[in-house]
Amino acid sequence: MTTPPNTGAVGVHRTRVEWIDTDAAGIYHNTAVVRFVEAAEAALMRERGLGGYFSSAPRVRYELNFESPLRFEQEATAVVEVVRIGTTSMTFAFELWGEPFAGRPRTRAAHGRFVTVHLDPHTGKSAPWPRSWLTALGVP
Repeated sequence: MTTPPNTGAVGVHRTRVEWIDTDAAGIYHNTAVVRFVEAAEAALMRERGLGGYFSSAPRVRYELNFESPLRFEQEATAVVEVVRIGTTSMTFAFELWGEPFAGRPRTRAAHGRFVTVHLDPHTGKSAPWPRSWLTALGVP
């Protein structure tokens, strides 16, 4: 089973780049991207009432493309979208945007995809997504 990419399952996280998110030059580093994207993913799952998602859906693949620097104190917006739901896996696309800052326009800083797999809590092996979760994510 595969869902179409238009389930409307989108999560958004707005934040500010803090000093801890940067290198010594004040430019964001790769760990910040993952943290911002995971916060958007958490917002999506929280909005859909899927509180048990993270403990049973580890990442099995992650790809990230950097395009533009974000700077200390710049506002940023991470957006994740479910683009495919298989029997046991889920694929997300994401974008990280730097909001206007220091005379620069809004710019896409990074984008990519990641895949999670649903694990059965008793066996630790992949298992089909619960029907209630699929319904919450907009799968008919």
